[in-house]
Amino acid sequence: MAERLAGKPVVEKIAEELGSRIGSLAERGVECGLALLRIGERPDDLSYERTAVKRAESLGIKLRRTVLEDGASQDEIEAAIDGINRDASAHGCLMFRPLPGDIDEQAVCDTLKTEKDIDGISSAALAAVFMDRDFGFAPCTAAACMRMLDFYGIPLEGAHVVVVGRSLVIGKPIAMMLLRRNATVTLCHSRTKDLASTMRAADIVVCATGRARMFGPDCFSPGQTVLDVGINFDDDGNLCGDVDFDAVEPIVGAITPVPGGVGSVTTSVLMAHAVEAAERSVGV
Repeated sequence: MAERLAGKPVVEKIAEELGSRIGSLAERGVECGLALLRIGERPDDLSYERTAVKRAESLGIKLRRTVLEDGASQDEIEAAIDGINRDASAHGCLMFRPLPGDIDEQAVCDTLKTEKDIDGISSAALAAVFMDRDFGFAPCTAAACMRMLDFYGIPLEGAHVVVVGRSLVIGKPIAMMLLRRNATVTLCHSRTKDLASTMRAADIVVCATGRARMFGPDCFSPGQTVLDVGINFDDDGNLCGDVDFDAVEPIVGAITPVPGGVGSVTTSVLMAHAVEAAERSVGV
């Protein structure tokens, strides 16, 4: 059976690291603050919000919520972000997406100050990822994948990594982050020819398509490390990933479960980014 790459020990390690850093900030009179901006009452947003609130409270991070009605206009959303930009007690901001369909989402994202964009949603933050620059923050889910790989000691230098999914939330940024660590990356998508054989040839596979149990045993080979980033629900309403876990686990060398894998680390990475933003604000 494959090694199960659980998120819980990674979460505990991050919490341990953040405890001392938050304490150091408190000694300087700084209380780390995180702003959440939610539009409407989407169940997945509410679920993530509950997790974020619980995680922030456990760490001693001050959390402020701004909730707008589902029909909020472009001006109203941008005004809310402007308020967060001007709030010195909010060191970072998480805005739940996607936004309503009539909203220019990228324009809204670019309204947020780069130094408070702790989930890598603005053009400036993404540019930093693609340019190998150290300003801004990478998207939290992509950063959580890197945390998982590092925690479990998965070698990246010279490794062949196949990333399936080309979104700006996960696929493209993690490809750039892996390249920065000297991995050789193949970025795949729905139009990739013979996707299964490409995946089988990799040392590490990152699945980020958002399609429930899309990838079965024909896509994997012995000894591989598999990061399943998918958060989906099957026909019975069960939470599952992009990978058919039960069928694939006996084949590969290591795999993240869903739930309890990358998703559980993402919120902790968000908190780590908020703490780093607070440190940067006082020159630490």
